[in-house]
Order: sequence, then C-alpha cells, then structure tokens
Amino acid sequence: MGATTTPGVHRRAQARAVRPAVSKVPEVTAVFWIVKILTTGMGETTSDYLARALGPVPAVAAAGLLLVAALITQARTRRYVPAMYWLAVVMVSVFGTMAADVAHVALGVPYTVSALVFALALALVFIVWRRTQGTLAVQTVAGGRREVFYWSVVMATFALGTAVGDLTAATLGWGYLSSGLLFAALIALPALAHRLFALPPVLGFWWAYVLTRPLGASFADWAGVGAGRGGLGLGTGPVSLVLVVMIAAVVLWLSAADRRAARSLP
Repeated sequence: MGATTTPGVHRRAQARAVRPAVSKVPEVTAVFWIVKILTTGMGETTSDYLARALGPVPAVAAAGLLLVAALITQARTRRYVPAMYWLAVVMVSVFGTMAADVAHVALGVPYTVSALVFALALALVFIVWRRTQGTLAVQTVAGGRREVFYWSVVMATFALGTAVGDLTAATLGWGYLSSGLLFAALIALPALAHRLFALPPVLGFWWAYVLTRPLGASFADWAGVGAGRGGLGLGTGPVSLVLVVMIAAVVLWLSAADRRAARSLP
C-alpha cells in the first residue's frame, strides 16, 4: 500500500507549489525612495570627483570593473540582501553618470541627443521585458531574465536621468537648484495621478524611479559646485563622503532589520 498524505500536508505542498519566488529587490517603501535618491546624488558627485582625480579613462575603467563585480555578486544571491543590492545600485549610479558625461564631454554629444538615445534605449528594454515576461512589476524580479531586464532598466534610467538633469541645469541654463525643485515637483505627480486618475502602480513606480536620478543629482551638484555655477561650493569630494556615510548608515540599519526578520521566520 502506498503512503498516505494528510490533508494538512497536501495543503502545505500546494502552497509551496504556488508560492512566488523570493524577490531580489527591496520592498518599495519610503526608505527605499530615500536611499535611491541618496545613491543618485552620490553617483553624480563621485563620478565628477573620480574623473578629476584619476582622469576620465581610468575612472570609467575602474567604475566599470567594480560595477561588473557588484552585479555578479548580486546575481549570485538567492534573495534580497540589502548590502549587495545597494552596492550594485551605487555602482550603477557612478558608472551610469560617467556614461552620460563621457558621451557629452569626450564625444561631444549634446545632452538633448543623449537624453533621446537613452530614453529610446529605456523604452526598448521596457517593451522587450513586458512582451517576454508579461509584467514590469519589480516584486516579480527573482533572478534569471527578469533580473537582467531589471538591471538593464536601472542602468538606462541612471544614464537618462544624468542627461536630463544636465540638460535642464546646463543646456537650458536653469541651474542646479531650480532643476532640483522642478524634478521634486515632477516626482510627486505619479502619487497624485494614482489617487485622482487611478494611474497603474507599475507605471507610477517607474515614472518616479526615472526622476529620482535627476532629482538627487541636481541637489548634489548644487551642493558641490562653486558659486560661479550657482552652487554652495562644498566640493564634490566632501559631498560624496557625506552621502556615502548616509547611505551606509541606512543600509546597515536595513541589514540589521533583515537579519531580525530572518530569525523570526519559523
């Protein structure tokens, strides 16, 4: 006679079968948005600082190698690990900023052109991701192709945001502070549109996600550049250091909370 299965065991087996894979990206909370904006500002000023200290080519090469190492480490994790995830975001921020800046400074590509190119690249990744995976919801990113699409989008948003931020601040001459205030207003629109017009949450998330880049970068630049460029003149190095400390403090707190949550699981 074969082994029998109790109803309770059967129900638990069914639950395990339909349970979604563990997401490798953080839950979208206020803390998520705070750290995300901090990383965008840190990426902007750190990129500028390293380019001046090391030279553009060595800086890009070093940032590229560290980015690859961070993404490989992130890909090998089986779940969301705060330190690994945010390290990858930081390196995407630094390298994405350099990619947009090199296109403008070294190759002479206008910010209007680079912003359009990065926007088209982002749209293409979104289209392919949606058609092949059926959803753009970040909660479903648990590895494999979806994680590749996710980090491709993250990279494109950083490059696009850099170009757009520099476009408004420099090309259009609005300055860093005015640009920061503009993007602060624009990033609030998805929440308002969701409340008033039932904007789909996934669309609202990615709308806000793209805008975090020029928002954080504009205020970081405003703090770092000199008064001649409309800034506070604190220097890109000190601003980067302060942002690194702030990011590290929040990530340590998130890591401690993650460990407590893991210990509480049955």
